[in-house]
Amino acid sequence: MMRALVTGGAGFIGSNIVERLLELGHEPVVLDNISSGYRENLVPGVPFVEGDTRDAATVAEAMKGCGVVLHLAASVGNARSIADPQTDSAVNVVGTLNVLEAARAQGIRRVVYSSSAGIFGELKTLPIAEDHPQDPDSPYGTSKLAAEKMCLVYNKLYDMRNVCLRYFNVYGPHQRFDAYGNVIPIFADRILKGVPMTIFGDGEQTRDFVNVADVAAANLAAAFSDDAQGAFNIGSGGRITINRLARVMQEVSGVEVGVEYGPERPGDVRDSLADIAAARAAFGFAPAVPIEGRGLEEYMDWVSHDPLTRARLEAEA
Repeated sequence: MMRALVTGGAGFIGSNIVERLLELGHEPVVLDNISSGYRENLVPGVPFVEGDTRDAATVAEAMKGCGVVLHLAASVGNARSIADPQTDSAVNVVGTLNVLEAARAQGIRRVVYSSSAGIFGELKTLPIAEDHPQDPDSPYGTSKLAAEKMCLVYNKLYDMRNVCLRYFNVYGPHQRFDAYGNVIPIFADRILKGVPMTIFGDGEQTRDFVNVADVAAANLAAAFSDDAQGAFNIGSGGRITINRLARVMQEVSGVEVGVEYGPERPGDVRDSLADIAAARAAFGFAPAVPIEGRGLEEYMDWVSHDPLTRARLEAEA
């Protein structure tokens, strides 16, 4: 059993990791400023520090007694980073540096850092391996890459074993609607409202969607691995077209709302597919939740019963 700090533990992915830690008998501690997370995601009885990773003293205090850190606190999204690059870099780069410094000072050898496939920028080859050119096209992708590099240089300087996990399109329970977020909660929002979904372009673009349960499993496998260190892709290793996604979501929800098409958006990636062989070899990553069937069924069941989602929909009606 180990005490583990989860920064961003009130967020979508972080809260799933907290639940998984508890299932395995560990002792999570949550650090979150509730800027994008939800108090409703906090698990009763789990120690919670309301604070910001930009505050080095708060980070150090929250980390006391921990043996590992899972660092998910971040400013997320390309559009947000373009609108406010200062906050993006302060949270993603300086906040990560504060986490690394606190871990080093307290003798914690492993930080598992939540990175993003956004570090790659425009994709040139498929599937995408870890050595794909890294040419981000937003301040967000740039700040996540800079934080990755910081984690890895600490491995060299201080004999740490930090791991960076590059997430592709994560979906699942605790992911709520955000107009700038993942297409799955956006489509779910349209289905719950009974209005057509909007697809930009022809809908034949593909995405690698990975379930949050598999992402949580990857975090714990990396955290408790004896030897893993470096950067790894975390996806499903498969892909689905946006047209197919829209059809399956309507099928599993039992609600037919139809689809409207809009113009292709500049900068949108045409295809995405993660090569996950390195993560499989390093710490046994093996995604187990298929998007068609269990994955979308569980998500639509969760979101349709989520009290916050229901309250928002009632207020907007």
